[in-house]
Amino acid sequence: MKAGSLKDFVLDRLAGLPGVGSRSMFGGHGLYFGGAIFGILFKGRLYFKTSAATRADFARRGMKLFRPNVRQRLNSYYEVPAEVLEDPATFVEWARRAIRLSTRPARAKHAPSVV
Repeated sequence: MKAGSLKDFVLDRLAGLPGVGSRSMFGGHGLYFGGAIFGILFKGRLYFKTSAATRADFARRGMKLFRPNVRQRLNSYYEVPAEVLEDPATFVEWARRAIRLSTRPARAKHAPSVV
């Protein structure tokens, strides 16, 4: 899927979550809720923020972490599986999890109920 069409597709799927938007960044787009980034669109792929608790859902499906180049990697962002992208309800739930992770205070034990 082309990067622009993926961005439009993702934003359309997330239209029911007020406050979600995107901004250009480093050859891709960041997905934001308020001022916090929760997703990255890069080279036709979507990555969501993860935690130790949610990362297993991505790894179990064989998804890889975000590596914009051979020297860099963001260990907390993993590619969203195609089957999740294709299921609207599951996709929104995974987006909500990523949003909660990105908007919780760094030392919080429990994520606030944001979305």
